[in-house]
Amino acid sequence: MDRRHLLAGGAALAASATVLPARAASAAPTPAAPSPQLPSRAAIVGVLRRVADQWIGTHGNSGDNGWANATFFSGLLAVYRLTGEAAYLTYARRWAEKHAYGLNGGVNTRHADNHNAGQAYLDLYEIEPSAQKLTAIEASLRRMVYTDQPAKNDDWWWDDALHMAMPPFARLGRLRGDTQYWEKLYSLYQHTKRVRGGPGLYDAATGLWYRDDRFLPGGIVSPGGRPVVWSRGNGWVAGGHVKTLKALPASERHVAEYRSTLAQLVTAVAKVQRTDGFWNVNLADPAHLPGPETSGTSFFVYGTAYAVATGLVARATYLPVAARAWNGLVATAVHPDGFLGYVQKVGDRPESSQPVTYGSTADFGVGAFLLAGSELAALAT
Repeated sequence: MDRRHLLAGGAALAASATVLPARAASAAPTPAAPSPQLPSRAAIVGVLRRVADQWIGTHGNSGDNGWANATFFSGLLAVYRLTGEAAYLTYARRWAEKHAYGLNGGVNTRHADNHNAGQAYLDLYEIEPSAQKLTAIEASLRRMVYTDQPAKNDDWWWDDALHMAMPPFARLGRLRGDTQYWEKLYSLYQHTKRVRGGPGLYDAATGLWYRDDRFLPGGIVSPGGRPVVWSRGNGWVAGGHVKTLKALPASERHVAEYRSTLAQLVTAVAKVQRTDGFWNVNLADPAHLPGPETSGTSFFVYGTAYAVATGLVARATYLPVAARAWNGLVATAVHPDGFLGYVQKVGDRPESSQPVTYGSTADFGVGAFLLAGSELAALAT
């Protein structure tokens, strides 16, 4: 399914909601309001292992190398770095080798979704360096920097693209000692943030992002007439900033802006966190399809935990935000066997892939959860 497909009408929405039959009759737990106290590192790691093991155990076929599955492998390799569990590295390595470390669309692609697999390839390269692991992702990004319309900067027209493609540009620039990758990254980012659709997708007044220019003021609104500020879209933005900042040296000239933008986003979402620890699918309208949703919430945990760890926001204020969200996820969305529920599947807005249920899951949602827990574990004792 095209992730930008416009879902319209009740019949289309019902058809788009894929709930695993074995899970459909399962009742979601009804836990108390989550604690603001961070669990122990061992407890966090235990949940991460349970979720990762459940996914791997039920997916003997490791899947394609598209953006969604690549997000899962980014999360799995974060858990590998945390735990050293050889089975996780083996599963990821076999997946990458199955695809010959290639990209959808080949090396001529400019599409951010196709570049997302490069993040996992870079992870695998750092663990076990071998030149062919980077051949495709490097050739593709280098073309954009130097040979294939290097002045063209409008490729990232939707905010998800920041997660998919910012980190590979940042990491290759550092690996090769070539700052032109960082300059190209910023040019693409600048267009998305401040130019796309006229004002850009970033709302400086709130610190939040519109998914694409259809949702800018004067465009699509919620049934209640309020703006549509998609939770997962902002989650992708948070994830892209975290991964980019992890890769860039502090001296890189755009780091201060990336740090400030992430801090503003983390601050903004903390103000609209639900009492159950989750975030609504529409951050601007709590009445618009209310209910828990795991993927956006997981990315906000990831962004908030990193912001706390690096001093972008105050630990005393924002660690409880991340802890409430994590505790809510574990109590509400993680099944006893490690299946991760309440994931809004592929889409581009709150209405996409509804209803979101206890039995709804997706590879990228699991990846986001694994990233969140791995980052949070670094803050725990």
